[in-house]
Amino acid sequence: MNIFEALRKDHEIQRDLCDQLVHTSGDTALRKNMFNKLKHELAIHADAEERHFYVPLIESDLTQEKARHSIAEHHEMDELVEKLEETDMDSSAWLKYMKELAHQVEHHLDEEEQEVFQLAGKALNEKEKSSLAKDYQEFMEQNR
Repeated sequence: MNIFEALRKDHEIQRDLCDQLVHTSGDTALRKNMFNKLKHELAIHADAEERHFYVPLIESDLTQEKARHSIAEHHEMDELVEKLEETDMDSSAWLKYMKELAHQVEHHLDEEEQEVFQLAGKALNEKEKSSLAKDYQEFMEQNR
């Protein structure tokens, strides 16, 4: 498995959780559990991705700008997660923020898969792609 396949696999988990969460309502155990799972997935994925994908990409002129942009988007998503944590799950504002987060996550993942992966494919050799995938997956397994 290469780094792109490993990341895509986890992107699908995030997409699925976001999609499910925007269809929940009220302050329910289901919504709380799903939100906690999404929050954890986003946090460990961003950490692993920054360590095992973006750090090597920052070193390349070809991918440096995209890598920095993606890291900044991780921070924006963190801020939305904080807003959600501070908002009553029963309120319409919570769903509004959740939809905003879902949109941001979807935008980030699409941009990463359609733009960053293509540039990274040119910047990284096959050995690096496999090695980064191994390191990324180990980090995810240890923190999941």
